[in-house]
Order: sequence, then structure tokens, then C-alpha cells
Amino acid sequence: MKGLIKGLATTAKVLARGAHTVQYPHVQPDLPERSRGVIALLEENCTSCMLCARECPDWCITIDSHKETIPAQTEGGRDRQKNVLDRFDIDYSLCMYCGICVEVCPFDALFWAPDFAYAEGDIRNLLHDKERLGTWMERVPESTWPEGYDGYTPDAPAGDDR
Repeated sequence: MKGLIKGLATTAKVLARGAHTVQYPHVQPDLPERSRGVIALLEENCTSCMLCARECPDWCITIDSHKETIPAQTEGGRDRQKNVLDRFDIDYSLCMYCGICVEVCPFDALFWAPDFAYAEGDIRNLLHDKERLGTWMERVPESTWPEGYDGYTPDAPAGDDR
């Protein structure tokens, strides 16, 4: 009998306190600024070094690039070569959101954006290309932007001044 009364008292105390839940689809949660949601790509900073793809334990990052020759800017100088990013895909059906790719990127091309509700009805739609990854840069918090970055501009040409 003593245990029953103690249990009822606990139930009454919890009932009086109110619920801690949120009606999720209708009320969006208030997330911390630097929460991990989705990986955003700053394409103009990517040099196709492949570090993120090599370090990924799930092998969910695919990068393709080609080299372009840049003519010498001074007389007597030599031509330079530049990697141009053709393809940068992340397969979120394989990704385990460990963040190793964001940490190992030496050129500040990958960032965490706080978006988390990007579920798809078909697993094949979880392969996100560089254009889609680039659109999440507008949600990356300013505190994580690289030095000299002025924010996301969707119409800016990518990779002009590398």
C-alpha cells in the first residue's frame, strides 16, 4: 500500500509540472547556433584535395575534378594549373554525421548548418550534389564563417579567385 501511494504521488507531481514535449511538425525546436544538422559546402574554397573523402569512415563523399591551365600573369612567368571542382556529392543515406570531413578540411570549405529536417521519401534522393550543399551555406552561423567571407550569395560565380 505504501508503494502504491508513493507511485501515485510521483504521478501527480509529474502531471502538475506539465509536459516537456513540443508538437514537432507544427512547432520548430529552438536549436543551439552550432548544432550539427547538415554539411554545407563553400564551393569557392574547395581545392579538390580529397582529404574529406579519404578520411570519411563511411566513404559517402564523392569528388571529381579536372585541372585547368592558367596563363602566366607576368612576362617570363610560367603557366599554373588549378583544380576545378566538377562534382562534390555526399550520400546522406550512408553518412553517420561524425564531422570528420568538416574537421579535416584545411581550406574551410565544409561547415555544419543547423538544418535537420531534410527527410526524403526515396533513399535515392539523399544523394546531395554541390549545388544543394551550397544552398545550406545561408544557414551556417556567422561564428563559423571563414575569415573574409561575407555570407552566402546564391548568384555569385564559384571559384573565380582561387
